[in-house]
Amino acid sequence: MAEKRWIAETLFDDLGFRMSYQVDKVLYEMQTEHQHLVLFEHPFFGKMLMLDGATQITKRDEFIYQEMMSHVPLFAHGQAREVLIIGGGDCGIAEEVLKHKSVKRLTQVEIDAAVIEFSKEHFPEFTKPVFADKRFESVIDDGMKYVARTERRFDAIIVDSTDPQGPGKVLFSQKFYAACKRCMNKGAVLVTQNGVPMFQPNELASSVAKFRRLFADGACYVAAIPTYIGGHMAMGWASDDRRLRQTPVKALAARHRKAGAFSTRYWTPEVHAAAFALPRFIADVVARARPRR
Repeated sequence: MAEKRWIAETLFDDLGFRMSYQVDKVLYEMQTEHQHLVLFEHPFFGKMLMLDGATQITKRDEFIYQEMMSHVPLFAHGQAREVLIIGGGDCGIAEEVLKHKSVKRLTQVEIDAAVIEFSKEHFPEFTKPVFADKRFESVIDDGMKYVARTERRFDAIIVDSTDPQGPGKVLFSQKFYAACKRCMNKGAVLVTQNGVPMFQPNELASSVAKFRRLFADGACYVAAIPTYIGGHMAMGWASDDRRLRQTPVKALAARHRKAGAFSTRYWTPEVHAAAFALPRFIADVVARARPRR
């Protein structure tokens, strides 16, 4: 009997440990122009996608990340009409964003065309409703270049990036955040994927320091996502409107009702508000994030 294949997550090799996942079946594996991509079936997590040795999405827990990356900024803003997603080629976040009736146009900028085509084949549950929605616009471009030159202005920018390695590295730079601010409307909000503070505190501190150099409010909120190992996952937060981060539960609940009270599996008005209450060790990392001069 052939020995079962295991695929290791190599993201934390520098810390001296790996998580390995048993492979029931490899569905797809390739080296794209930008990154190594593998999709496989896992006995518990179901369909799993890894890019360059880092877990991106699993069937079992994708809803947590997708909901918290989309509903927190949009319900905090309350009337976002123009939304930009950088990355997010699987279209999971796009599907959540389009549940908001206030959104008139959603533009998604993905650097890797192969990821889009791959997702259309392997994640039709996300891509079909998204590409069928007339409000959705798919752009194949470098996210850094797009925000630096676009004439468009956005109410919310969601950066669904990989970790700061390979093509995702520039999406953690001061230059990128400044370019995002350039194309944000007054009162807009920027949300980013900012890693696991237990294992990647410097990544979070660095991003928040850069936010505070550019915006009136730079912070983060957290969610617990099992396959993003290490406990809490941090989402970076930047806005010139300090009130957005403190939107009351009652206001969030009213906005959810106005949006059609669509069903969620993780996000609730109460979870939204509580996500900004940081455990002390994460709050300490954020407190140390001084603006870079």
